[in-house]
Amino acid sequence: MRGFVTLLGAGPGDPGLLTVKGRQALEQAEVVVYDALVGREILEMMPPAAEKIDVGKRASHHTMAQEDINRLLLEKARAGKQVVRLKGGDPFLFGRGGEELELLSREGIPFQVIPGITSAIAVPAYGGIPVTHRDCASSLHIITGHARAGRELDIDFEALVRTGGTLVFLMGVTSLAAICRGLTAAGMDPDTPAAIVQQGTTPGQRRVNATAATLAEKAQAAGIQAPAISIFGSVCAWADSFDWFDRLPLKGRSILVTRPRDRAGTLSQRLRALGAAATEYPCIETRPIVPCPAMEQALKDIGDYRWLAFTSPAGVEAFWACLRGLGLDARQLGGIRLAAIGSGTARALSGHGLEADLVPPVYDAAHLGQALAERAEGPVLILRAREGSPALTAALERAGVPFRDIPVYDTVYDNPRSAALRAALDRGELEFVTFTSASTVKGFVSTVGPDGDFSTITGLCIGAQTAAEAQRCGIPVKIAENATIDALVTLAQEVCL
Repeated sequence: MRGFVTLLGAGPGDPGLLTVKGRQALEQAEVVVYDALVGREILEMMPPAAEKIDVGKRASHHTMAQEDINRLLLEKARAGKQVVRLKGGDPFLFGRGGEELELLSREGIPFQVIPGITSAIAVPAYGGIPVTHRDCASSLHIITGHARAGRELDIDFEALVRTGGTLVFLMGVTSLAAICRGLTAAGMDPDTPAAIVQQGTTPGQRRVNATAATLAEKAQAAGIQAPAISIFGSVCAWADSFDWFDRLPLKGRSILVTRPRDRAGTLSQRLRALGAAATEYPCIETRPIVPCPAMEQALKDIGDYRWLAFTSPAGVEAFWACLRGLGLDARQLGGIRLAAIGSGTARALSGHGLEADLVPPVYDAAHLGQALAERAEGPVLILRAREGSPALTAALERAGVPFRDIPVYDTVYDNPRSAALRAALDRGELEFVTFTSASTVKGFVSTVGPDGDFSTITGLCIGAQTAAEAQRCGIPVKIAENATIDALVTLAQEVCL
């Protein structure tokens, strides 16, 4: 197989700003060679089986020299790999993308370039600064503020000042004082509006407003550090009026999302859209029991049952896979009524063209059992986790409703980042943790360690049973009004005000 290299711009930091084409390329990669400025959320999109190589350049430490990176891309492509070279921002804007393609081009390696949204435009936009405005700026100039070690800045400040346009300096924190002196010495009005934005487009974003004469002093006083972008020009006067990102209700709040990997994205995206630093920490994984003779036999004898009950989307998927594996389809369910523990499980059924006949008003095992006990007129087949809540079957037993309870998947508690999570907990860096089931609570506590001090965090729980499990583990809780993702997001906004 012939190798191929994709030079991919990851954008400025917000994972939502990675392009659709870029995400598709990343998900198909066999080797990912990535830089330090690529956000964690984007790195988590890499295929689990892909070879991941960190070549990031950090202060006083270069993981790999540029020439070695070039040769690495060539080596992996010659080995027949689908390689993604993942770079922050846009690879052709001060990203050395051209240097990396030179060797590939000479050696006849096929490649493509997927541009990234550049921080030179996105970061000012997230800071409330339009880089052009018809009333005051008709041109934009992007300049690197970085100079090679031991050298002075090689910038024609007079030419820049004469343009009268917006000036955006990248990588210029350490040289900011020299930049300000150079601009004012070249004739820029010292009172020209200016700003610097640190960690732009991320929940850690900070903006400092100043003037061309005072920006360096104010940035230093505020403790601004790289990565940061400096903007000079009249457009900076709009920053406070156009500030939208800092006004988001969850801006800067730290929220850990513990849902399984295949279902964490929706909640994380909702929280990030509100400004939260939402970190996905899928501490449970559902694994279907395969083979599952008990479910296979039950599906062959499905006519013996009047209700089929599910307590999670994982159960629905395990059922559907087994059904198809037996050469059967939805017609096998003629005359069978379907029960789902909540709206998420009902949606999983809908995804296969099946509609739930019963969804309890409160999304938990006890209320599902009670609802089935009131409506069931025959045997109930329950397909769920091996360690399902006894509240479901207890309600059926009290009502004398016959049932068969078959485990169709296991819940595994594991996460390779457990040490990092424990360290963050010990340092007091965690504020809120979302729990969508008792299993996510157990998984969180299991991976952190039961001796952890959970009193410093607040568990945002989707229901009473989930909250009870969290409280049993010493986690203070807040409970959503309804057992839905919408209600959980609303709860997050309420407790963070």
